[in-house]
Amino acid sequence: MSAKAVDKYGRWRSVSVSFRASPTEVEQIHFAVQLSGLTKQEFVIRTLLNQEIHVSANPRVYKALVCRMMQILDELHRINAGERIDGDLLDTIRMITCLLGDMKEVNV
Repeated sequence: MSAKAVDKYGRWRSVSVSFRASPTEVEQIHFAVQLSGLTKQEFVIRTLLNQEIHVSANPRVYKALVCRMMQILDELHRINAGERIDGDLLDTIRMITCLLGDMKEVNV
């Protein structure tokens, strides 16, 4: 019999948890996971347990930020003057703003 796979704290995670989400919510979750630098499992567990998620600046995080900012820029160009900005887009902008602010504080 093979050895049980445990995390770095010796916990054997034998229970599976799943939930349903909309395609937009899944995209937002994937983006947040990319920026965190954690695995999706670790990110969801820390988020649900209200534990802090520390993001360290690295090339993967930088690339994810640049890619998302380009998408936001394209969306803002698409929006006509006077139109309302989508709530999901505003949430993404807020998340990136907070992340960049946190990264600036750490690097100062």
